[in-house]
Amino acid sequence: MDRDWGSKPGSGGAASAQNEAIDRRERLRRLALETIDLAKDPYFMRNHLGSYECKLCLTLHNNEGNYLAHTQGKRHQTNLAKRAAREAKEAPAQPQPHKRIAPRKTVKIGRPGYRVTKQFDSDTKQRSLLFQIEYPEIEDNAKPRHRFMSSFEQRVEAFDKRYQYLLFAAEPYEIIAFKVPSIEIDKSTPKFFSHWDPDSKMFTLQLYFKTKPPEANKPPPPPPPPAENGTVAPGVPPRPMAPPPHAPPPLPPPPQGLPPPSGNPPRGLPPGSMPPPPPPPLMANGPRPMPPGRALPAPPPAPIGGGAMSNFTPANQMDRPPMPPPPPQGFQGHQMQGPPPLPPNMGQ
Repeated sequence: MDRDWGSKPGSGGAASAQNEAIDRRERLRRLALETIDLAKDPYFMRNHLGSYECKLCLTLHNNEGNYLAHTQGKRHQTNLAKRAAREAKEAPAQPQPHKRIAPRKTVKIGRPGYRVTKQFDSDTKQRSLLFQIEYPEIEDNAKPRHRFMSSFEQRVEAFDKRYQYLLFAAEPYEIIAFKVPSIEIDKSTPKFFSHWDPDSKMFTLQLYFKTKPPEANKPPPPPPPPAENGTVAPGVPPRPMAPPPHAPPPLPPPPQGLPPPSGNPPRGLPPGSMPPPPPPPLMANGPRPMPPGRALPAPPPAPIGGGAMSNFTPANQMDRPPMPPPPPQGFQGHQMQGPPPLPPNMGQ
């Protein structure tokens, strides 16, 4: 019996849509593995369950083909762009490598001809130099260059800070230098200029040196102070002079034996009064003599007490009668002892 549809008996039957999808994915996986090495992919990882993960997108895949299809999708590509932008922003700025220009290697044909003219401006009292360098065999579309070089930069002569060098260079001629004084150059527009004439092949440069300020405008230096022996000590700054005295002269010292004067001056005597008598002269040793007509001062009283010196009679009171004994002291009912007897030699 003939069949209107299907396959021949024994041919295995027609492939279903599912089988065709599996075959297509396998074919695409083999093609992708030929161009993509999963061993070098930093986001490809195989877990302990046998499936595959994308560490960038945190997705899970059953086979390699599924992971490869994910890497070509929009989600994976967007995450790659975001990570690249973040790393570029956080990365420190790297300095650009310095590109060194290699010097040109040309055959030198010798030194150019030159002419130097010394000039003097009588109005400004400035000295100037005019350089004229001839380059008849200079390269096409080339222009001579010049620069100033310090004496410490060159290695041809011993350095001298009093001089500097002016260099001229143009291919294929050798570099020439002129030794000029190391004075500041006036680089104002009308005085300092350079010009290249392509028709006559001559390079011209003119420079003016600045003048030093006149010494007459400077104030004279102060005279040096004299030394201790009357000579002038070199290199010593002058010592400031003491100001003249403006204070009043000091008061004379007070006479001996009087208190020092107070802050306020003494008042004058009222009219019609007599001045007080002068004080008596002071003795070298001992008390002052008593003025005439005055009695002797009273002697000091004898000490009171029960000590050993209570009944002692001074020498100036030997002619006076003895003083009565002091009243008894103590409590009633107690027998009081009298004063002790005099020493044997005190009454004589």
